Amino acid sequence: MLDLEVVPERSLGNEQWEFALGMPLAQAISILQKHCRIIKNVQVLYSEQTPLSHDLILNLTQDGIKLLFDATNQRLKVIEVYDLSKVKLKYCGVHFNSQAIAPTIEQIDQSFGATHPGVYNAAEQLFHLNFRGLSFSFQLDSWNEAPKYEPNFAMGLASLQIPHGAMVKRMHIYTGNNLQETRAPVMPLACFLGNIYAECVDVLRDRAGPLGLKLRLLTAACGPGVMTDAKVRSIERSIYFGDSCQDVLGALGSPHKVFYKSEDKMKIHSPSPHKQVPSKCNDYFFNYFTLGVDILFDSTSHLVKKFWDQIQELLGHPMEKPVVLHRSSSANNTNPFGSTFCFGLQRMIFEVMQNNHIASVTLYGAPRTTGQPDS
Repeated sequence: MLDLEVVPERSLGNEQWEFALGMPLAQAISILQKHCRIIKNVQVLYSEQTPLSHDLILNLTQDGIKLLFDATNQRLKVIEVYDLSKVKLKYCGVHFNSQAIAPTIEQIDQSFGATHPGVYNAAEQLFHLNFRGLSFSFQLDSWNEAPKYEPNFAMGLASLQIPHGAMVKRMHIYTGNNLQETRAPVMPLACFLGNIYAECVDVLRDRAGPLGLKLRLLTAACGPGVMTDAKVRSIERSIYFGDSCQDVLGALGSPHKVFYKSEDKMKIHSPSPHKQVPSKCNDYFFNYFTLGVDILFDSTSHLVKKFWDQIQELLGHPMEKPVVLHRSSSANNTNPFGSTFCFGLQRMIFEVMQNNHIASVTLYGAPRTTGQPDS
């Protein structure tokens, strides 16, 4: 059973790891993978038809915990503990929920102290007690009307006229004073871990098509003695078609990984593919994982998700039928997202999923031969 520290408006974790509000989805998954022998049976829940309208959820079924991520920026928005019998919880180092300590209204009063009167939801038969960045929901199955608030300073929270011994059914950690209006906070400094993240990626283009990318990057200061006043810094970098790998390394730094292409399943769609001479060297690409960008030498980039209908309204309709792409390789024959359609439009290839969302955008262009365009 996990034994976790609750920090209101910030995190849930222990000495080995911590789920912090504002944490990127990939970082939370990395924690789960690293501790897979302890944290088991994790579900990924999302909407197939409207993926950007509903939270993306990691459900730790064995531990009764849900991590709710904002669907757009994929940062941790809410931490929910929905089954307190499966986990030990403590606040300021002192347990308020364990096999020996029941999370009753009296125990919450003793552990967390005074707060404003709670709110009763008759439809759910739940009594919600809210602190800043933290809320508890109590099950009141035997009550037919809302509990009444009668001040009794000697009894503290138990004076809210709910049954003695009422148990916590759910607990939420979030930012601000209102769970319903909370938003995913900015990424905490502790989550940067020496990485650089992309706040915004813009396509540089002229009338003929795309020229490259302009990236607004976020980085945290690092080094001895900087954590006391460390701040997030914003910088801009641009890369262009025709840039060498040295140009890209100078602009963005070292990639997280370098991959080499062993096969090209799109070659059959090239003019006279049977006449192409096999290359002596494999194509390769830089993977900047925290930027959400792949850079192929030569020339592939992935951009933000949008609707295909909106893209066509802005750029027009493709002249040719799409190419059907089965996203699998010789080493991977499983794909939960199904086939996609690749449309060519203005020196860009849009990979469209079955729900009309854009899975990826590939830009291509001729290498620059003259001066570098203005950004």
